[in-house]
Amino acid sequence: MTGRLEGKVAFITGAARGQGRSHALRMAQEGADIIAIDLCEAVPSISRFYPGATEEDLAETVRQVEALDRRIIASKADVRDYDALKGALDAGVAELGHVDIVAANAGVFSFGDKTQDVTDADWQDVIDINQTGVWHTAKAVIPHLIEQGTGGSIIITSSTAGIKGTPNVAAYTASKHAVVGIMRTLALELAPHRVRVNTVHPTGVDTDMIQNEATFRLFMPDVEHPTREQAAPIFQSTNALPVPWVEPIDISNAVLFLASDEARYVTGTELKVDAGYTIK
Repeated sequence: MTGRLEGKVAFITGAARGQGRSHALRMAQEGADIIAIDLCEAVPSISRFYPGATEEDLAETVRQVEALDRRIIASKADVRDYDALKGALDAGVAELGHVDIVAANAGVFSFGDKTQDVTDADWQDVIDINQTGVWHTAKAVIPHLIEQGTGGSIIITSSTAGIKGTPNVAAYTASKHAVVGIMRTLALELAPHRVRVNTVHPTGVDTDMIQNEATFRLFMPDVEHPTREQAAPIFQSTNALPVPWVEPIDISNAVLFLASDEARYVTGTELKVDAGYTIK
């Protein structure tokens, strides 16, 4: 049986672990070859909350994609560095021949301070990665998509925080709202070229970004060392469906749909995979 993305090439940022790795594997399962990038190092303002991905993490993504008998070109690159990002993408396109799908997934989460207490450094790191990084990704890939003349799909990872306000995470919430504006603008600009642009909006996802003591303490500030087990019922209370968080595969299946021809007329859409978080 032919895969839903047979013959396609997907460019994925933040591909070393978590949702990015899951997206790479899910699209590879459906026949896509992969161009993958990740920073593969800590961001100091973020690493006090949770550790950064490593080069070994990215190598593991490569191993798992190749185990599916798909090609993958992986590079260490920072979405904040446009030249490095474009160089990695261009090298991947030169090797694999084209690019059809973009998963602008790279992102970080900084939290815990009232808006007036957020430092300039903390604010700038989140905005530079989550917002400017998405712009850089689009800026690098759009010329390829237009020149190829075969259409394409760009999927930007936003968040439930891109739909509703979230206390004590001003920079993250601002960045995730901002990428919806980028999406809406690109959907209009690129429609004549048959390039579709959409966002996905997860609730909490079971990855390192959520599964750490610092995140748990955001919901349990009076508990010195909160655990996953203690956090689960609190996370569950924020969702309408009785689950504390969703799995990376749940987001990857949404990304796959938006990447595939099944969504050939879906553009400018905010696809929520949020267990009902935003309707509570």
